[in-house]
Amino acid sequence: MQKGIIGKKLGMTQLFDEKGKVVPVTIIEAGPCVVVQKKTVESDGYEAVQLGYGDISAKKVSKPAKGHFDKADVAPKRTLREFRLDDISAVTVGDIVKADTFAAGDHIDVAGFSKGKGYAGTIKRWNGHRLRESHGTGPVARHAGSNGSCSTPSRVFKGKKLPGHLGAERVTVQNLTVVKIDTENNLIAIKGAVPGAKGSIVTLSDSVKA
Repeated sequence: MQKGIIGKKLGMTQLFDEKGKVVPVTIIEAGPCVVVQKKTVESDGYEAVQLGYGDISAKKVSKPAKGHFDKADVAPKRTLREFRLDDISAVTVGDIVKADTFAAGDHIDVAGFSKGKGYAGTIKRWNGHRLRESHGTGPVARHAGSNGSCSTPSRVFKGKKLPGHLGAERVTVQNLTVVKIDTENNLIAIKGAVPGAKGSIVTLSDSVKA
């Protein structure tokens, strides 16, 4: 990974390319982020930088967190994320990372937490089929189906798709394209959809595929 940044999802809109085609884009308010900590092989066993995003009152952070920010001599930040970069020799604590760290045409991975859907059945959660509501079906048209045999094997096999909590989990969408950068307002337009609701925190990093 060469670069990364923390941002906030603002929503979706559309832009027009040079050929006049509509491009659906997600707008991310990327940064400004500050380097809060620099991890090295000597002290931590690996190389990484910790970025902070979003101001927060000093009264709202714990004493250990306040000491962490005081050590870096930066204002308290609401969100902290760590990025393992290939080379951190040029990075120093206190540096500001802005949206111009990326450029139009870059391929990136965007990670965030998906929208929570609550407790969902097997059809919504696993895209299962429902039964035909004909004679003899009974009130089980949207149920999970057979749950296991009787005496053999006398258990439910691992991996059986059952109802449960859907969404609200970390999701990474890979190999998205940066369409436009607005350096003045720290905005990045990314082609396609990214996980999370409006206002949720996402992280942008170099694509591991491209």
